[in-house]
Amino acid sequence: MKVLPFKIPKPASDTLIYQVDLETSFYDQLHQHAEIQLSLIVEGEGTLIVGDTINDYVKGDILIIGSNLPHVFKSDLNTSKASHMLTLFFTRTAFGNHFFDLEELQELNTFFNRAAHGFKIISDKIAMSALFFELETASKLSRFIILLKLLKIASLASYKSLSSFMYNKTYSDNEGYRMRKVFEFTMNNFEKDISLDIISEIANMTKNAFCKYFKKRTNKTYFQFLTELRIEHASKLLLKHKEMPVIEIAELSGYNNLSHFNRQFKSLKHSSPSVYRKMN
Repeated sequence: MKVLPFKIPKPASDTLIYQVDLETSFYDQLHQHAEIQLSLIVEGEGTLIVGDTINDYVKGDILIIGSNLPHVFKSDLNTSKASHMLTLFFTRTAFGNHFFDLEELQELNTFFNRAAHGFKIISDKIAMSALFFELETASKLSRFIILLKLLKIASLASYKSLSSFMYNKTYSDNEGYRMRKVFEFTMNNFEKDISLDIISEIANMTKNAFCKYFKKRTNKTYFQFLTELRIEHASKLLLKHKEMPVIEIAELSGYNNLSHFNRQFKSLKHSSPSVYRKMN
């Protein structure tokens, strides 16, 4: 089945889709789908971009990504040999246009409000993980019951939003392909010098048109996005490699000037790299 840049086709006959991803890396193309996605990371870690925000994911994370919310997983192949994820896909109208409007289900509204921006579960992960592992051998009815249990727990659990901005339109295939190329090139080359000339050429647009195009769809400039990606990468290196000098981490994250790196790191993380390392 052909996979489009921003749409992952699902079986038309199923209202609730259970999917197991067990690969070297997760699907790493920027995409969106009408279904809400509930996922458990069984194995693997890396970077997750949702909407306008750069996040990381690790083993044991439970992630919720809302309908038509553009996102991409970038597995870190240096730290994990396998990427394993269990996922449920469904839409709010999958079980009838007004199913989730029933009085008995009103307490789930919190879940749908949070899902619009995507969120990561902070508490109750053990209980939710156990439910995910029941899905493989469960009947379709049992999977539906498990979904309701997961939604109830997720509505009450502590959480962290994955994005702050929503682009309320579904991307066309051409738009999806263009943004996918921009994100893919950036995630694979952020440690190098990327100029506006280079990235606008990747997008096949003039520099001025690209700047407007990117900001309209992410609510930030391209270079804000690039900086956040570099600083998130540096943050992970600081915590994983305690003995690595800060100047080396700066270079591996795309900075040739240590003072500039320190300023940008402090601007986003509200502490210097060395203090961030000690605090965490």
